[in-house]
Amino acid sequence: MNNNQQAPRKKALGRGLSALLENSNTDITTSKAPGENNVTVGSVSMVKTSAIETNPFQPRTHFEFEALQELSDSIKQHGLIQPVTLRKMGYDKYQLISGERRFRASQMAGLTEIPAYIRVANDQEMLEMALVENIQRRDLDAIEVAMSFKRLMEECNLTQEEVSEKVAKPRSTVANFMRLLKLPEEIQLGIRDNKITMGHARALITLDDKARQMEIYNDIIRNSLTVRDVEELSKEIKATPSRPGVKRGTRKEPEALSFAHQKIKDELSNFFSTDVELSMAPSGKGRISIPFGSEQDLKIILEMLSLG
Repeated sequence: MNNNQQAPRKKALGRGLSALLENSNTDITTSKAPGENNVTVGSVSMVKTSAIETNPFQPRTHFEFEALQELSDSIKQHGLIQPVTLRKMGYDKYQLISGERRFRASQMAGLTEIPAYIRVANDQEMLEMALVENIQRRDLDAIEVAMSFKRLMEECNLTQEEVSEKVAKPRSTVANFMRLLKLPEEIQLGIRDNKITMGHARALITLDDKARQMEIYNDIIRNSLTVRDVEELSKEIKATPSRPGVKRGTRKEPEALSFAHQKIKDELSNFFSTDVELSMAPSGKGRISIPFGSEQDLKIILEMLSLG
């Protein structure tokens, strides 16, 4: 008799959460166990922080301590104004869909319960909701947004067009963010750390050569180049033939400098404290190029030429 009674229970447990959600006798969206808070799906309810677990699909991985502390101080004074969104897992058991920053700050503030919207969602729906909600946040950096777009496409099997519809952004915007992930990792970190802007990054993306991308990235950091500076540099590089040989247009590779001309180039570079370029054609015609990284550098060069 005992075996007969246990069989159905084993079957239900074997089916996991889906069995709970589909079986009206164990409907966790409306029922509550003895002693459980009065929580109803679709409403805002107070939920114990001890009953909440973080979202394993959270696309955001970096939380600044100072910003969390500021939010925590505000919560101590005013309470949590904006509810988090939770997925109901069972009686008095919830999982964060969105609002992990608010949840962490509430814990720091010592709150034992917080207001929350309660929803029921399967894993894919949960991931989509978490990603879309996070993409809409203003404090996400561009790389976090790009990674969220990528996860929506790869893990939720969405096209760029479908992603753009879900996040209410033009498809071109989604594509531009996604392209950031093709940049070298050091540059992606620079974007996350606000060393360069999205405008700088978009100008760097136009170059196919990662070495050149890194070269200009370091120049941006060292000389505070503007987005316009980077755009102009990128245009110049793309208009210059690649070595060895000529791959763009019909321009020929410049002749190698003679010993005397190389000496002149080196002396000019030392004099101006920058990498002066000197090119000479067989006809005797040539060109001297003196690069500079800022207005101040230009003024110094002009003064050295007695033109300032």
